[in-house]
Amino acid sequence: MSRRLELTVTPELAGVKVDTLLKRHLHLSGTVVRRIKWLEDGILVDGVRVHTDFQPEAGQVLSARLSDPQRNSGIVPAPGPLDIVYEDEDIIVLNKAPGVSVHPGPGHFDDTLGNFLVYYYERSRQEADFHPVHRLDRGTSGLLVAAKHPHAQEMLKRQLHTPDFRRVYLAVCEGTPEPPDGLIDAPLGPRPGSLMEQMVRPDGKPARTRYKTLEVWNGRALLRLELETGRTHQIRVHMAHIGHPLTGDFLYGTEDKTLIPRPALHSGSLALRHPITGTSLQFSVPLPEDMARLRL
Repeated sequence: MSRRLELTVTPELAGVKVDTLLKRHLHLSGTVVRRIKWLEDGILVDGVRVHTDFQPEAGQVLSARLSDPQRNSGIVPAPGPLDIVYEDEDIIVLNKAPGVSVHPGPGHFDDTLGNFLVYYYERSRQEADFHPVHRLDRGTSGLLVAAKHPHAQEMLKRQLHTPDFRRVYLAVCEGTPEPPDGLIDAPLGPRPGSLMEQMVRPDGKPARTRYKTLEVWNGRALLRLELETGRTHQIRVHMAHIGHPLTGDFLYGTEDKTLIPRPALHSGSLALRHPITGTSLQFSVPLPEDMARLRL
């Protein structure tokens, strides 16, 4: 079943071109309109295919296809565990396990969330593809939202780094930050000679992280963190920068697999505005077991 948006043409909108109705009233981008206008059932008025310059009359129903008639991501479907927190026709919210990559890449061709999602869509006969909105590092656990079609992806990406799209992280760091609450404002850029590592550097991109100490455990602190920007490894680099690297961080701190086999970072809360309905949605998941064990 394809996912569609509909608009009943009011007397005020009679005679307005379909292209304008799609963009101004159904909020489709030019990119999405260009994609769907070539599809047999991409743009319909009263069930009949029309061009974008068609001018419907009052009472007619304009309908636009949102979902992909075929998957264009090229991602290979592969079975794997999915912890689904929320799902509807437009988006899916997952609780990502640590150690799972989000996107396929070198060394991870068929064992990522993208592979597992495409397999899940195929098995459940959903006309959907993997359209990521944001990412989590492989070692980071917790909440992640993905869109099922390009329009939802675009609408959600517009929300990133605005008050409509809020991500709150939980982390365990070495030592106790002083002051216990604060804002880390330090620009970030790549470390010369490294393919992966980032560093604080004056010519880097602006990066701001707010942190709050929630508890202190055995010389470590449980922190609540919120990003004002979304740079690669931002929390990990910023916490190391102030002298409190995340527990288990092999890149910016000290790896100790007897404590935890990854950086102790968890996407605990996610709030967003639904890309189609505009409804405010909020999700939260508890601290995972490997991070909770650090209390002991």
